[in-house]
Amino acid sequence: MCRIQNWGQLYTLNSFSGVYCMVKIGNISLPDFPLLLAPMEDVSDPPFRYVCKQNGADLMYSEFISSEGLIRDAIKSRQKLDFTEFERPFGIQIFGGDEEAMAMSARIVATVQPDLVDINFGCPVKKVVCKGAGAAVLKDVELMTRLTKAVVDSTDLPVTVKTRLGWDDNSRNIEEVAERLQDVGIKALTIHGRTRAQLYKGEADWSLIARVKNNARIQIPIFGNGDIDSPQKALEYKNRYGVDGIMIGRAAIGYPWIFREIKHFVQTGEIQPLPAIDERVEVCRIHLRKSVEWKGEILGILEMRRHYTNYLKGLPHIKEYRTKLVTVKTLQEVEVVLDEIKVKFAGMVPERPVTTFQQSQLEECAY
Repeated sequence: MCRIQNWGQLYTLNSFSGVYCMVKIGNISLPDFPLLLAPMEDVSDPPFRYVCKQNGADLMYSEFISSEGLIRDAIKSRQKLDFTEFERPFGIQIFGGDEEAMAMSARIVATVQPDLVDINFGCPVKKVVCKGAGAAVLKDVELMTRLTKAVVDSTDLPVTVKTRLGWDDNSRNIEEVAERLQDVGIKALTIHGRTRAQLYKGEADWSLIARVKNNARIQIPIFGNGDIDSPQKALEYKNRYGVDGIMIGRAAIGYPWIFREIKHFVQTGEIQPLPAIDERVEVCRIHLRKSVEWKGEILGILEMRRHYTNYLKGLPHIKEYRTKLVTVKTLQEVEVVLDEIKVKFAGMVPERPVTTFQQSQLEECAY
């Protein structure tokens, strides 16, 4: 039996078979079928991770960090190393195309004592791929293997990898990749069910993820990623594809409750009631205050603006209030607008949102 942390308390879960085992990543113990929060650039910062952890995320990662940036001591890269004890177990994700730089950045990461180091071989955005990093490495399995070995050899922390099915439909080589990376010492692999050529378009193909999981040579945990946006789909994919856990990205933006809803459904087979407007506003308020606390009032308020649409999705005639939220400039003013929304829509239970990030924004996210 396993215990998981959810809303600051410990719960003992019973599976349908009555037995719950744990998923191990090196020396890290996670509950059976853990839920991972995807590392999303300009989204997965400490305030966002805080509300996701409160709602049941089992393992979270930093925004992806350039190995070259860390070595140059770039301020933005260094800031991404920050995390709190509440977030543990916690991984820091790095990317790059040079073995020496990746090894050195892994050693820098180890100084802040996360629980693991994750390597990004999946980011499809042009500015990363053009530097021979992220998903670009999918075109050269030998290089991917050398980069991974350089990181594994440079740290005592467990090393994991996040990647895609392949570069394009003609090179969906994820089974070979999984075997090669396991052989050089990674402790878990997360697979996004699209190729680099697909970006975030079309439907994620989990059949290849299942083939990796069912490969007799593969002994490490395999996590699936892509298109999980409801408790029903999470359980369906768990049963159909047999993965050890799932990683959730877009579905958590402005809706951190997705984690607790999936846990409840997997445990009981019942759909948990959706959060009413009071709870939505209060979690949004927590997120806002953490953002201001972490980044200062000006930047904290500015960077929260991308989240309001999803927090308030489904409310009728919400545009007036959303406009206020993205134009007011002080924490007190934002709090007043949030109070107005609670009063105006008291008792309402909006539907679960579909992420409203535009494709151009999504292509700036690494998950």
